[in-house]
Amino acid sequence: MRTRSGRGAARDRAIVETDSAVDGSRGAEGPVAGRWLVLGRDGRLTAYARTRTGLLRWTERRPGGPDWQGPDVIPVAGLTHVYAAQGADAYVHFVGRRQVRKGDGPPAVDVVHAIQYQTGRPVTEWRSLGNPHKDREKAARFGVPAAAVSASGTVYVFVRNAGRGVMLRRELPGGTWGGWTDLKGSQAQEPVVVVDHSSGHVEAMVPGPNLIMRWAQEEPDGDVRQQPDIPVTVAPGSAVALETAPGRTTYYWTDPTTGGIAGHRPGGWVYPLGGAPGEGVLAALRAPIDGYDCTVLAHRDVDGQVMLAAFGTENEQAGLWWSATGEGCVGAPALACDAFGRVVLGMIGADGGLHIARQTVESGLRLAPSQRA
Repeated sequence: MRTRSGRGAARDRAIVETDSAVDGSRGAEGPVAGRWLVLGRDGRLTAYARTRTGLLRWTERRPGGPDWQGPDVIPVAGLTHVYAAQGADAYVHFVGRRQVRKGDGPPAVDVVHAIQYQTGRPVTEWRSLGNPHKDREKAARFGVPAAAVSASGTVYVFVRNAGRGVMLRRELPGGTWGGWTDLKGSQAQEPVVVVDHSSGHVEAMVPGPNLIMRWAQEEPDGDVRQQPDIPVTVAPGSAVALETAPGRTTYYWTDPTTGGIAGHRPGGWVYPLGGAPGEGVLAALRAPIDGYDCTVLAHRDVDGQVMLAAFGTENEQAGLWWSATGEGCVGAPALACDAFGRVVLGMIGADGGLHIARQTVESGLRLAPSQRA
């Protein structure tokens, strides 16, 4: 992995300190977008959520839990949206949409970026990545960012623009950033869905009217080029992408026609997967279960309860069964594996706190009752 002089310099600049004295019961308004439950290089899990003044962060006290510390407050002014992405180096990157009121005119909107290099450590200062629109009216309609981190550590930021196409800004060697690139597209819905492949390729998709638009790389850290559209209808804000084989992505989303979940790999069929999800993005994870490579899906149903299913990776056609966890949450649930390979379900409760349900040692995917962190 190449050395990043820009990142080394970022470590030495001013950082935003955290404040552990927050009362967690005042708590989170909901999870951040993207990967909001992540495993650090030291084997500890970290969870991130939104609050009116910035971010909340909970950190496992030791690998595998069950005790947590936090929430720490990471104050950030003006953020309307935050997305978290993690690279192969375990660094956690945050990209946010910042909106600042200026007089009676439209607000000033830009995209900002910050990094957490190590579990439990402070976050760097938030650096502006700007806004490609010079006109203030258009700039105010700039969308919410999503980010992917390639195997080399290169960060890619995708945003829907004011004309409802898709823009990309990517990091360059040395930690500098290139300019905004117009990837085209039309009538794009938010948010952009991204996946970073273990091969080093980055892929992005965004639903439009009765189709999915896609962009991908032919080589690691190469040009991001538009791919053939997929003619399907996706409920806004429901889609997630998961690498299910080297260089191969499976998309999962809510079908607004049937009300159930569907899955698709480019070049294949669309698989109906059942379920009755409410609004919000699905959670997807590859994890070994009883020695088999499995995909685990979770969604919040219309009553706010979290539903869970597991099946052999890329074997959706064999069928799957949704199980009620007995747990409720606000916003999307999260899935991750802990230091011992156990599946962990993360949820932000109606009380504003973090709730964690962890796989038991029994066979199959059985979760113990959740505990508040």
